[in-house]
Amino acid sequence: MKRHWIVLAVGLSIAGGARAALDNAAAEAMMKKDGCAGCHEVDKKLIGPAFRDVAAKYVSDKDAAVKLREKVKKGGTHVWGEAAMPPNVLASDADIKDLVDWILTLKK
Repeated sequence: MKRHWIVLAVGLSIAGGARAALDNAAAEAMMKKDGCAGCHEVDKKLIGPAFRDVAAKYVSDKDAAVKLREKVKKGGTHVWGEAAMPPNVLASDADIKDLVDWILTLKK
C-alpha cells in the first residue's frame, strides 16, 4: 500500500509541474510582455504575419511546434517575405512553448 502512495505522489508532482494551456487573454498578455505584439497580431499582418496565418501555414506539419519554437528563439528570414524575424531574447523557453502551442490552435 505504501508503494501505491509513493507512485501517486510522484505522479501528482509531475502533473503539478505541467503548465495549463493559454487562453486568448493570457496569450495576448504574454505577447505584449515578451515583445511579440510589436510585430504580430492575431488576425492581421503587421511587420510579421498574423498568427492565424502562421497556424494555417503549419496546420499539416507535424513538426511545426518544434520548428516555430526554434524560429522564435533564434530568429529567421525569408519565410514570410523580406522582413527578418529577430531572435526573441525576452521570452523564456516556457513562454515560447506556450505561445507557439497557442498559435497552432488558432483557426481562420
